[in-house]
Amino acid sequence: MSADKDIDGWLAERGITPSASRASARAALEEAGLTSSRKVRISEPKLPRAEQVLTERFYRVCAASACQQVAKASGREPLPVEPRSHCEHCGGSNNRRAETAFLEACGRHGVRRVVVVGGSPAVREELEGTLGGSIELRMVDGTERRTAVKAQSDLEWGDLVLVWGATELHHKVSGHYTQPGTPHRHKVVHVARRGVAALLEAGITHLER
Repeated sequence: MSADKDIDGWLAERGITPSASRASARAALEEAGLTSSRKVRISEPKLPRAEQVLTERFYRVCAASACQQVAKASGREPLPVEPRSHCEHCGGSNNRRAETAFLEACGRHGVRRVVVVGGSPAVREELEGTLGGSIELRMVDGTERRTAVKAQSDLEWGDLVLVWGATELHHKVSGHYTQPGTPHRHKVVHVARRGVAALLEAGITHLER
């Protein structure tokens, strides 16, 4: 005899806890003939098919606007989930949401080249991995000597320059980018907070202004 599972409990394991989302998911399972309105449990052999039905029809999404936009563009029906760790787009990560919003802002404002001054090696690698396929990045190690000539080249090359003052960044390096009077000051953003999300949000704020 096959085992079975409580349907609402199984849906909750997937973040389908809001009442409206649960009702939509149950309706889809009923339409597929996997359960009925009278049943509260479902046999385990049906679960892989149930998962497929939900995945093909719905895009599980949190309340973040960037994630909502991706869900609407997916061709599937957005299905609100809680907690946000079940969101298909961001998985509950502030960094991933900020990365999406930043790339969208860059696209709107014609930003193709971004210079990031500072940050740990791990964070620079993360940014390369998540943003590098969509925009050109130049990552500057804030702990190594940077000549004024190289900094000037960075300022001329980039459409946006993020100087990450709250990270591993020596003043002798940052000073090349933030000194008063440079003709490229309009594209330089000094970020005083830690975290990838804070860095990218500062960039978005600058671009939207």
